Amino acid sequence: MRLVLQEFLSLDGVSQGPGSPDEDTSDGFAQGGWFVPHPDEAFDRVAATSLGKADAFLFGRRTYENFARDWPEMTDHPNARILNGSPKYVASQTLTKVGWEPTTILSGGIPAQVAELKRQPGRELQIHGSARLGQSLPAAGLIDELRLAIAPVVVGSGRHLFPDGGTPAGLRLLHNETTPSGIAVRVYESTGLPKYGTYGTDA
Repeated sequence: MRLVLQEFLSLDGVSQGPGSPDEDTSDGFAQGGWFVPHPDEAFDRVAATSLGKADAFLFGRRTYENFARDWPEMTDHPNARILNGSPKYVASQTLTKVGWEPTTILSGGIPAQVAELKRQPGRELQIHGSARLGQSLPAAGLIDELRLAIAPVVVGSGRHLFPDGGTPAGLRLLHNETTPSGIAVRVYESTGLPKYGTYGTDA
């Protein structure tokens, strides 16, 4: 399976707490829910198409607990069948039991276990949110594709998807569109380490 990281971002690169005020208040973050005003019908179609490519999902603990709380109750949502019925994996050193089946807990050496999952047959193993987990996998060369939905908002503070000191990565643009509400959808394929050149060589 291809490992695909899907993230909501602000224009200033924040990925923390896009869905609700109390989604992730760690480190005193108080701007949660900044993505909510922006989705439109065009974005919903893009999101549904992307979700339809998944054969399994990989989550960090915090995102998993939020999804496990909400999605079993959302049976009328068009995406509920895929999320509720597909195999799910949660990377956690603290969880000992889960209630959102079918779910498998991954602990210990997460990159090695994710690499093994990628060797399984299927289309895509998708990470939704779970930015801390997503940040830990590029160093192992495990991310195949990055799908970003960039909202037209500057949050001003919060945890960034690409922090200082992160792993360098080269990317190739596969898809680029902007919805009527201003969400910029960018899909990139990983190309390994970036190649650096020069600019303005006549100086």
